[in-house]
Amino acid sequence: MIVKINSLDTPGVEVFASLTEAQLRNRLDSAQALFIAESPKVIDVALNSGHEPVALLCEEKHITGDAAGIIARCGDIPVYTGSRQLLASLTGYTLTRGVLCAMRRPVEKAVVDICAGARRVVVIDGVVDTTNIGAIFRSAAALGIDAVLLTPTSCDPLNRRSVRVSMGSVFLVPWTWLPAGGYNELRRLGFKTAAMALSDNSVSIDDPVLMAEPRLAIVMGTEGDGLPKDVIAGSDYVVKIPMSHCVDSLNVAAASAVAFWQLRAR
Repeated sequence: MIVKINSLDTPGVEVFASLTEAQLRNRLDSAQALFIAESPKVIDVALNSGHEPVALLCEEKHITGDAAGIIARCGDIPVYTGSRQLLASLTGYTLTRGVLCAMRRPVEKAVVDICAGARRVVVIDGVVDTTNIGAIFRSAAALGIDAVLLTPTSCDPLNRRSVRVSMGSVFLVPWTWLPAGGYNELRRLGFKTAAMALSDNSVSIDDPVLMAEPRLAIVMGTEGDGLPKDVIAGSDYVVKIPMSHCVDSLNVAAASAVAFWQLRAR
């Protein structure tokens, strides 16, 4: 259903404009909470993964162009359209490839369900940069990580920018939130924890005993201060990536890619 808009006050478009990421996630009950996917490629990945579309926002020229396939797949949902300038004023940014899709948030799953059958998982502890979250998910999907667990202090993977940076990889890897006491639950499920941190007892990432672990949870910390001391102290391994030229560490997204590749299940 194509809906031509000429005003920022058109009913229905507030999901793309006046609602913050937090409001999209929390303003309604969990069954009604939403997220925004941006660009035809990312929206396609979301649809392929079974996510439910609610509304589209699309530049007029893309209705019969880049967005045509998306619109055909989404059934009889409203497709709000207008000029590029109006839509940029509405959203506050120029649309990537000219299309946004509001979608239902999936039902959150339990840690035990997410980890069933998994050999390698990553725990994202306190990472708040949306770009880093998206990049970590993209590496996780590409490099064989079976599931992603996030502490409540981490950024929401369904933040619009995280989704876009991940190129839709947030829809390809099972993920959920790790509640208080979650590290103990991972151990009960048979995982050894590997905290990525520099300390006096760090082992190299190519340590053969570490690499041979049948079930491993790779723990990545925040961009600034790294992992909390209690998380490091409670881990089965503290792991470092050897560095050259006096560089002390990598960005968390870059470090995750190295860790996922080196510690992949064999």
